[in-house]
Amino acid sequence: MTITHLAAASAAFGRDLDEAYAQITRLVAEARARDVRLLALPEAALGGYLSTLHTDGDGADSLPPVIDLDGPELRRVASIAGDMTVVLGFCEADAGTRYNSAAAVTGDGVLGVHRKVHQPLGENLYYEAGDVYEALDTPVGRLGMLICYDKAFPEAARSLALDGAQVIACISAWPSSRTAGAADIAEDRWTKRFNLFDQARALENQVVWVAANQVGTFGSMRFVAHAKVVGPGGDVLASTGADAGLAVAGVDIDEALDMARRSMFHLRDRRPDTYSMRAPAHA
Repeated sequence: MTITHLAAASAAFGRDLDEAYAQITRLVAEARARDVRLLALPEAALGGYLSTLHTDGDGADSLPPVIDLDGPELRRVASIAGDMTVVLGFCEADAGTRYNSAAAVTGDGVLGVHRKVHQPLGENLYYEAGDVYEALDTPVGRLGMLICYDKAFPEAARSLALDGAQVIACISAWPSSRTAGAADIAEDRWTKRFNLFDQARALENQVVWVAANQVGTFGSMRFVAHAKVVGPGGDVLASTGADAGLAVAGVDIDEALDMARRSMFHLRDRRPDTYSMRAPAHA
């Protein structure tokens, strides 16, 4: 039996990069003390998320700094990560184009990048969309990455599972409901959706799902936290709830996937010849 400890962070990140490095250092140290091999940090951990997603006002009052893949910012995080695999979000710069991106890094550098594909509520005003889902080989196994709203689309996680992903890290800056929000964040309807998506995506693809999220407030945004690790049977193995902190679970990844897929293997039993790819008749 080979147990791999996986962790998802519920943490607040803003524009200050020095504070981000300090917080990443603290979280990595805490994770390392718990023998964690994969740590997922939230979307926009380097430089913070947008201050608003409203499209009927003045828009974001500031934007996160742009970061090059081969720049000093990710090199510094890689140095902090050392022998741990760390997934985190940042605003990627590519020839003047901005992407909401996730990177997987170790002390050896950047292992891979995912550019957020699905853009909610005017995010397209600030970022270009990605268009690729690719799993990558890492020290903790074959890993897929998604960002926030990507999890609402079954095809995204399924594409990674079909590419061999054993673990999917989905990092988020998932807010509470803008309308009819609940005073108790745990009872907010968008919190419930966040949690349902995490469990459904893990179960339908029979993968280990590691979901990080922002916590607290930033601009007009109030984040739902609830970082978690979900097993391939859809069972929540660890969660931060509405609090900041780390959700840590030890998993024998190969054994967990084998047990989940032993009788009913969803990827094997697909019938893609029967699935219509037509667009809906009505928006």
